[in-house]
Amino acid sequence: MEHLFHLSLKLLYPEETNMKFEYATVPLLSHATKQILDTWGSDGWELVTVIPAPGGEQLVAYMKREIK
Repeated sequence: MEHLFHLSLKLLYPEETNMKFEYATVPLLSHATKQILDTWGSDGWELVTVIPAPGGEQLVAYMKREIK
């Protein structure tokens, strides 16, 4: 099944199938969320998702960027 997934990706996006990414988790402070995300974004990081941290008192951003 995974083979079919990779094959269909190559057919849809032939130039993008060799892309590699690095990932980071970033704690978000409620009073500086935009500033934190803007800083990471200016360094080439893309926001993937935001979820509550264990305990639920803080949020954590999951970021990715292409390795060139």
